Amino acid sequence: MTVADYLASYLSERGVKRVFEVAGGMITFLLDAIYRNGRIQIVSLHHEQSAAMAADVYGRLTGVPGVALATSGPGAVNLLTGIAGAYFDSSPAVFITGQVNRNEQRGPRKIRQQGFQETDIVAMARPVTKAAWMVQDATAFPAMLADAFALASEGQPGPVLLDIPMDVQTAELTPPPFSLDSRRTTPSVTMPVDAIRSAASALANAQRPLILAGGGIRAAQAAPLFRSWVEQIKVPVVHSLMGVDVLPSNSPYRIGLIGTNGNRWANKALVEADMLLVFGSRLDIRQTGSVVDVFNTQQIVHVDCVDAQINNRLTGCTPIIADIRDALSAFQNISQSIVWPCRKAWLDQITDWQKQRTDCDELGGRVPLNPNEVVRAATRALGSSRVVVTDVGQNQLWAAQSAVLQQETRFLSSCGLGSMGFGLPAAISAAMEAGETLLIAGDGGFQMNIQELQSVVQHALPIHMLVLNNQCLGMVRQFQDMYLAGRLQSTVWGYSTPDFERVAHAYGIPACTISRPDQIEHALAWMRSQKGPSLLQAMLDPQTDLYPKVKFGRPLSEMDPAVKPIDSPPSS
Repeated sequence: MTVADYLASYLSERGVKRVFEVAGGMITFLLDAIYRNGRIQIVSLHHEQSAAMAADVYGRLTGVPGVALATSGPGAVNLLTGIAGAYFDSSPAVFITGQVNRNEQRGPRKIRQQGFQETDIVAMARPVTKAAWMVQDATAFPAMLADAFALASEGQPGPVLLDIPMDVQTAELTPPPFSLDSRRTTPSVTMPVDAIRSAASALANAQRPLILAGGGIRAAQAAPLFRSWVEQIKVPVVHSLMGVDVLPSNSPYRIGLIGTNGNRWANKALVEADMLLVFGSRLDIRQTGSVVDVFNTQQIVHVDCVDAQINNRLTGCTPIIADIRDALSAFQNISQSIVWPCRKAWLDQITDWQKQRTDCDELGGRVPLNPNEVVRAATRALGSSRVVVTDVGQNQLWAAQSAVLQQETRFLSSCGLGSMGFGLPAAISAAMEAGETLLIAGDGGFQMNIQELQSVVQHALPIHMLVLNNQCLGMVRQFQDMYLAGRLQSTVWGYSTPDFERVAHAYGIPACTISRPDQIEHALAWMRSQKGPSLLQAMLDPQTDLYPKVKFGRPLSEMDPAVKPIDSPPSS
């Protein structure tokens, strides 16, 4: 068989159900082989960036590396934004690019390019992949492909890129006995049981214990294990943007989102906790704020599979280096021998903080349509959605602050890279894998991959699209108002947005628009009744701000807009 045929056979045996791509000359043999194999759905999108983002989401939802293909030159380069997003959000993926024939490559020549569309995508991709390789020899391809899939999934997951010259794709090989095993050997890690036992004891003995759930829990496919352990020990949990869906909204131990745009009461709990146990969170500046000395009085234990991830911005943390799934199993076993005290006073205090100013109170009555209320109503009304996807911008944080998530609902967003345009291709992938999907997007990000509305229509996907249209690039506009004396260049001045209801109708998608609170319930009932795709445009005041917000130089516990100080925690 040829290399292309082997690729198709390997993907189907590996359990890859679909691949995402945009056709181009240098991948035609690969696409033809996958087509002839007949066991894998080929999903043709309208931009390679979309294909990469869709593959990212496939990997997050299934645990099997997502696959996207692109041709050489512009096709491969267009993948890079999605590749970087998968890298920073720890999504397992294998990206396959076509390359010009080996005899057309510039090699050591001091020229920019030899073959048409020849581009060194391997060098470009290396900083944002776990590995990037060109396949120079057909006989080496089976081992390289197995290595790519193994590397994408092991340890901290992430993307791997394989660049395959066209003449290699058509080269014949005698395949080895088929095996999904890789030549890679993962170094054995000794579980730090004593450190875990000490951390569990400290958590039990603390007066105000708190657990921070990060995206590493999902990356390790460990959310069910985490939930059962939290039910066992009954310790309150805050979450990062990557950990929004680790616990369902109705869990009595789920406190809320932390960070510079987190829930006010969750940040207060984070600062006031006397013992903090962190699972798989980077503790970057958007999570901790710029002022970190408020954490100096806490005992912090940080669990992560990457040693270098610990004691960066927050120093003095006790590290536990382990696979998070394995560490959680150890915590659960050790916790069975501990008598866990009642945390009613601590939980009641956090609840009181929340009642003082909820997420929907932050904007008060200053705007005609409150985005937090719209998000809360939409996620409740469309609770049957298996996945909630957001784009990037104010919409992302409004959703993270206020979304109501069921037990098995996934919440997906571009967090590390924060790439606008993520929402629509991500929702396409999610709907293909999980069914009914709710997309929450802003007008800016929605326009960046708006061409994929045709893909939604082509596949008749059950995607409910909620576009929060404030007719500006709101996140940056708010920054300009705060720091640039309201000079709104390129966010309001020079920026424009279409009527998305009319755009949806042009694609044949049912759509409607709301601009007042009394229209929300009826519009969501209409959306819920739609069997295929639908779009609801919510018109927001352009001056609608994202609150609460921690200004640079202020601690997490001091959020704008300033309100009456929240009471101190109980002493016991």
